[in-house]
Amino acid sequence: MTDIATRATRVVAQTGGRRRRLNGGGPRAGVIVAFLTPFFLPFVLFYLVPVGYALWQSFLVVRRTGGQYGTSYTTFGGFEQYVQVFQNHEFWASIGRIGLFGIVQVPIMLFVALIMALLLDTPLLKAKSFFRITAFMPYAVPGVIAAIMWSYLYSPQLSPVVDLLKGIGLQPDFLGPDAVLWSAANVSTWLWTGYNMLIMFSALQSIPQELYEAAKIDGASNWAIAWQIKVPIIAPSIILTTVFSIIGTLQLYAEPAVLRQISSNISSTFTPNMLAYAVASGNNYQQAAAISVVIAVITFVLSFGFMRLTSKRAGL
Repeated sequence: MTDIATRATRVVAQTGGRRRRLNGGGPRAGVIVAFLTPFFLPFVLFYLVPVGYALWQSFLVVRRTGGQYGTSYTTFGGFEQYVQVFQNHEFWASIGRIGLFGIVQVPIMLFVALIMALLLDTPLLKAKSFFRITAFMPYAVPGVIAAIMWSYLYSPQLSPVVDLLKGIGLQPDFLGPDAVLWSAANVSTWLWTGYNMLIMFSALQSIPQELYEAAKIDGASNWAIAWQIKVPIIAPSIILTTVFSIIGTLQLYAEPAVLRQISSNISSTFTPNMLAYAVASGNNYQQAAAISVVIAVITFVLSFGFMRLTSKRAGL
């Protein structure tokens, strides 16, 4: 009995030692640190440090001694910059535009992406690889280049599309005050639909084929399989793409900034990011930092709130 207890004690001690080597120090821990360092070092230097610096700048204000033309100095101003942000009507106008953009563009883009993913997943479709690559190709085009391409198609002087529509009696004004927001939305939809489609399609590929076979035995049609089996199962992927789209919407910059070069209906404060850039260009870095922090907080609240709400309803 004593020998058995002794051997058991040795086994426990050896196992504990191995666990300590895995969890705490040892060569394997060093390897893990070596692999993680190339990620965490740039993450800290180029993400956390700039975020912290911007947050600090947002609490500073520039004062002057001796009147308007006196010597300027920077001092701590508390929430003064944030008060100015919330009192800025251009900021709220840009938030309103981007909110309308997101309410309309995001559901349309994700619905089209979902339809494309379902079509690619059906066994009736041939040449799936070709259509998958074709749908994903716009995402490979940088946003600025895509905006330049579409600005050529929107321009009344250069666009063959405008000439074609005029030939059948229409007078399109893609860059007019009522249409320019949706022209930018069209560029974003063209760019990101394939990306979201690929995420949904990847989720569809992980569904066991036995589920479809059982549903067909029970008499389910392809339509019923798509909307009653596939869509509920890939709900987490749909939620994920929606969160990405909310974040991307509030960061909208490239498309309207490029279209602004050919349209007077896009101001320098058209979107929140453009407003922050315009303020920073005027050397008011503290105000620009405060705008950026507010945008980040709004983005976090909307994306995290949507994720919590939809996850609860989906039972995730």
